[in-house]
Amino acid sequence: MFRACSRCGKIHDSKYKCHANKINYTTDESKYRNQRKWKKKSVDIRERANYLCEVCKDQGVINYNDIEVHHIEKIKDNKDRLIDDYNLICLCSLHHRLADSGKIDSNYLKKLACEREEKNPPCFF
Repeated sequence: MFRACSRCGKIHDSKYKCHANKINYTTDESKYRNQRKWKKKSVDIRERANYLCEVCKDQGVINYNDIEVHHIEKIKDNKDRLIDDYNLICLCSLHHRLADSGKIDSNYLKKLACEREEKNPPCFF
């Protein structure tokens, strides 16, 4: 039995798996995010932020919904800062999107990360 392929538009046997236009989701960043040390550090940062969005907290709002760990300086720009405490911040999904699009100043996020880490040596950025 033959059918039209939704990927390439050609006619194939129904058991044939067409790989045309297959999207490769494997990137360097995803390789780093799958490492055990990143997963452990992500949990550590969430715990130190008390599972709260640090931007919301700074604005006087307590938000613990959809908490994600954000890299202030992107992995693709500097792989050495993958698990740097001062480069990581807990954000809700809304603030994470705003930070990724550049609508939240990175120096502001660095300041919040430094405040969270105030028990550690001084922050230099």
